[in-house]
Amino acid sequence: MRELIFGTVGGLALFLYGMGLLSDGLKRAAGDRLRTLLETITKFPLIALLVGAGVTCLVQSSSATTVMTVGLINAGLLTLKQAISVIIGANIGTTITGWLVAAATGLKAFKISTYAMPFMAVGFVLNVLGHRPRFKNLGQILLGLGMLFLGLHLMKDAMGDLSGAGGSPLSGVLQAIGDQPLLAVAAGALFTMLIQSSSASVAMVIVIAVNGGFGTDWDHALRIAIPFILGDNIGTTITAQLAALRTNLSGRRAAMAHTLFNVVGVAIILPLVYTGVYGRFVEFISPVGLTDKTIGLHIAISHSAFNVVAAFIVLPFVGLLERAVLKILPTRRGDIEQAAVTLERHLLDTPSLAIDQAQREIVRMSKTAKSALDLAVRALTFGDQKALNQVERKEDSVDNFQTQITRYLVELSQRNLAPKIANELPVLLHLVNDIERVSDHAMNISELAQRKIDQHQKFSDDAEREISRMQIELSHMFDNVLLAVEMSDHTAAAKALEHEKAINQMQIDYRRSHVDRLSKGECDALTGLTFIDFINNMEKIGDHLANVAQGIMGGLQWENEHPEAQSGVDSDTAENSQSE
Repeated sequence: MRELIFGTVGGLALFLYGMGLLSDGLKRAAGDRLRTLLETITKFPLIALLVGAGVTCLVQSSSATTVMTVGLINAGLLTLKQAISVIIGANIGTTITGWLVAAATGLKAFKISTYAMPFMAVGFVLNVLGHRPRFKNLGQILLGLGMLFLGLHLMKDAMGDLSGAGGSPLSGVLQAIGDQPLLAVAAGALFTMLIQSSSASVAMVIVIAVNGGFGTDWDHALRIAIPFILGDNIGTTITAQLAALRTNLSGRRAAMAHTLFNVVGVAIILPLVYTGVYGRFVEFISPVGLTDKTIGLHIAISHSAFNVVAAFIVLPFVGLLERAVLKILPTRRGDIEQAAVTLERHLLDTPSLAIDQAQREIVRMSKTAKSALDLAVRALTFGDQKALNQVERKEDSVDNFQTQITRYLVELSQRNLAPKIANELPVLLHLVNDIERVSDHAMNISELAQRKIDQHQKFSDDAEREISRMQIELSHMFDNVLLAVEMSDHTAAAKALEHEKAINQMQIDYRRSHVDRLSKGECDALTGLTFIDFINNMEKIGDHLANVAQGIMGGLQWENEHPEAQSGVDSDTAENSQSE
């Protein structure tokens, strides 16, 4: 029994490590092409499904594809509906590992131990001595494949003949669980959640079956194995759920869609498992008869068939699945629902329309940054922990806007542009960067708020009044900047610059009054430091908003109409720095 436990656990560890090396090597070899492929998915669910399946076949990990998809929807590059179709495809693509394991354990011409060591040896040499990335990546792929085979070999040898006397107790337990399909589904899901790899858990089921762990009545063994495989499909969704913990609402919805699809698929297929119909269906579509040598192949077929059947049942109802996810995870007050960034690539050949799109997204980005700032100041003023928790998600959203808008504008700059539009692009890029810096300062203020809460700091009444006045002044400035950006309103931009002068003066006056309070003992040094850091961050936000306002006043042109728009704020900022 000890050899069984140690050999199985060690073999599983090697399998998982090899799987990780293989997946990482494949992803590096493919480079950014995988991400680009996912980003260019069309609105057609079937194409998105095929892309998801193809990418997963390449990286050998549905979890990796799903996590990438969660990241893309979090960045606004995919809609929820597109993401659901990709995830359905990923479920199909991941079944290729089961076929590999079935071949390794069932074919007489393919002995695992024969190929594991040479793969590892060649892979190690290429990975260590290879000078070019492609050789290193190939070496990692071969090394991972060799470890995967070696892990399988160790598991297979450790289990021995589970149908014999030594393995009968374990075999009896497995058969008892398998005879209760719902219990087997739960066991398969739990095991996959623990190891976070459906490929490894499917491999384990195949090895157990091949070694007689489900008995030597192969028809019965197949019917026992199938519920474990169904459970693996549910358990693998834990990886996406974990990845979605730090994403926005859309990312969490994508992860929920993954879980919901697999649960619904299992619920549809499970009655057919109870009645034995699904087992007979697998035997019917299998190209070979069911024997001790082909049981692994039949299990691999059952895994693929489940995901393909479930996909084509659910695919026409992707919209219904999307609505179910929206019902489970509705938008609540304070949540960020990051819709896809509306930057249509086909409009890049019509630069005037592309510029309009970019400006609309800059407005959305600015509103998100303002929301982050309002929440941060609220957290500082009232110790509102709930507001504090939302600031980071807002800031992440602004970062996503910056990445996508910048990428779009850079791509637009490579087109044949009229001089006016060519001059607008660098100004817009600077506007985007300034707005992103505003959200960074909002994060700084949220960190000050957390410090104030943790250290039980309390501002004096005068300090609270000064914070309120500065917040109101900056809020008015932000409103004018938003109006200026959205409507190209030069009057609003001019008003914003007037507010910026008032904020600069406030910073000077409030630093002096703070020193007076310190000398009178009205506040302590730590609280005073928090106060000074706050007004400095607010003043810097005013500087960045002034940059945006001057860009609008210059008509997004630095060289022609308003050359002072390029340098005016820099000199103001320099003066402010000297006054500090």
